[in-house]
Amino acid sequence: MAFIDKPLRKLKTYKPRRDEPRDFDRFWRRTLAEARKFPLAASFEPADFGLETVETFDVTFRGYGGQPIKGWFLLPRNRVGRLPCVVEYIGYGGGRDFPTEKLLWSAAGYAHLVMDTRGQGGVWSKGDTPDLDVEGSSPQFPGFMTRGVLDPKTYYYRRVFTDAVRAIEAAQAHPAVDSGEIVVTGGSQGGGIALAAAGLAPATVRVAMPDVPFLCHYRRATELQATHPYEEIARFCQTHRDKVEVVFQTLAYFDGVNFAARAKARALFSVGLMDEICPPSTVFAAYNHYAGPKDIRIWSYNHHDGGGSYQTLEKIRFLQAAFGGA
Repeated sequence: MAFIDKPLRKLKTYKPRRDEPRDFDRFWRRTLAEARKFPLAASFEPADFGLETVETFDVTFRGYGGQPIKGWFLLPRNRVGRLPCVVEYIGYGGGRDFPTEKLLWSAAGYAHLVMDTRGQGGVWSKGDTPDLDVEGSSPQFPGFMTRGVLDPKTYYYRRVFTDAVRAIEAAQAHPAVDSGEIVVTGGSQGGGIALAAAGLAPATVRVAMPDVPFLCHYRRATELQATHPYEEIARFCQTHRDKVEVVFQTLAYFDGVNFAARAKARALFSVGLMDEICPPSTVFAAYNHYAGPKDIRIWSYNHHDGGGSYQTLEKIRFLQAAFGGA
């Protein structure tokens, strides 16, 4: 497999014009205000998974439309004072799984909240949160990328991104968490959600670590690569030929490039230069528009796996530098 995108020297300066709706900020202010009319009602029920060094809690909080969202919350048993909290979002098709699969950040000394992704969790890790909202019942290509895509008010990711902000608020509600030291992270879809959360809560998120982020620079992604899940958008447009511009007008409200331009947190990105799923130029478009202090790890010969365990080590060191050790 050869490099699939622009040369690295061009990627480093690739900063396309942002396709941003004029009412972008108003749309999201109203969306979050509507969600906050419902009590957060964050609950942390102890859950025994036989772990000696980590406390585990089954989390429920109210997300978009006041609907219940599940998650896991993990704490190191040996801790002093309140801890920074890593809020993690999950890749496409995956769910919260079991906390036994999510031990990295508590082992490193941080509080850790894993948000389940509504409607997902049937592909590679189990989920427990249905997408209860019935908005956007127009035709869609199988998957989530075109669910309600003919109107930003009904689009699937309006609900997911709102859930993501509420997950941060749920983490802040726990007495073991330092509410001023919030980290958002995730890979692929999780990276795209982390970018959205950082852009929607710029005064709250202190560190953002999006790995090979999905949900960025949609039009280029669909034109450059015919790979799943961006292919869902292309296939929908192939069938609904008269709705192409309507689709991309909706997606502009959910583009990580636009959220990046509003984010203030210290950020560490990662990119694989052979990534066929999230092409490098889509990642660099978000990175180069990112408004806060930032760095990026470039994995030249890697695909959508990005840096893998090498990137994990980079992230641990990045947080140690940010917080002076957990």
